[in-house]
Amino acid sequence: MKFTGKTVIVTGAGSGIGKGVAIAFAELGASVIIAERNAAGKETEKIIKEKGGASLFVETDVRSEEQIKSMLKTAMDTFGSIDILINNAGVSKFKSIFELSVAEWDDILNINLRSMFIASKEAAGLMKEGGRIVNIASTRAFMSEPDSEAYAASKGGIAALTHALAASLGKLGINVNSISPGWIETGDYGQLRDIDHRQHLANRVGKPADIAKACIYLCDPENDFVTAENIVIDGGMTRKMMYES
Repeated sequence: MKFTGKTVIVTGAGSGIGKGVAIAFAELGASVIIAERNAAGKETEKIIKEKGGASLFVETDVRSEEQIKSMLKTAMDTFGSIDILINNAGVSKFKSIFELSVAEWDDILNINLRSMFIASKEAAGLMKEGGRIVNIASTRAFMSEPDSEAYAASKGGIAALTHALAASLGKLGINVNSISPGWIETGDYGQLRDIDHRQHLANRVGKPADIAKACIYLCDPENDFVTAENIVIDGGMTRKMMYES
């Protein structure tokens, strides 16, 4: 129970990767704040409590600076510290560049990137030495499909924001890293096709637990030498050479 006595905040923890990360930290003894903008966060809180863990759902729209600040205050008031921040909340919209509006662009950047700057800035001011911040980026920071400009830009920004934050916060003893997941199936894993798995060098599609394990590694209290790093977890897809036969 290496995270006993630690408070972990996970944004966007109502489903998918965030939900898996929140549950994993709780199982290792952490008190977990579920920062989620809809009622799905309440279900994650319920799962953790049913397993005997400590958790609190705090309704949070990460586009709002005030709601982020309020969520952090609630974390401090409830559990007495903020030790780990997992910036996970994000949205995607795949739409032709000729149809994507500036308002849609701004919304994606505000949720995916701006929120991480705000949350990291405010949480770092409350963390003690040994604090950890992990930002969830994407392999789409480094490779793209058509019609993904806003999403790709936001994820690329996260990778750059991460090493900048690590440089600024290192003197406070706070390590900052990012994780770039590839295909992580958050729906019905059993419905995937054989080809979905076989196109990965690891011979399978990823699961939220794969990302949770990386978060736990980066936030381990004994791991104080890894910072400013981006870890790609994609079953080898970005290293695979693609040829038409």
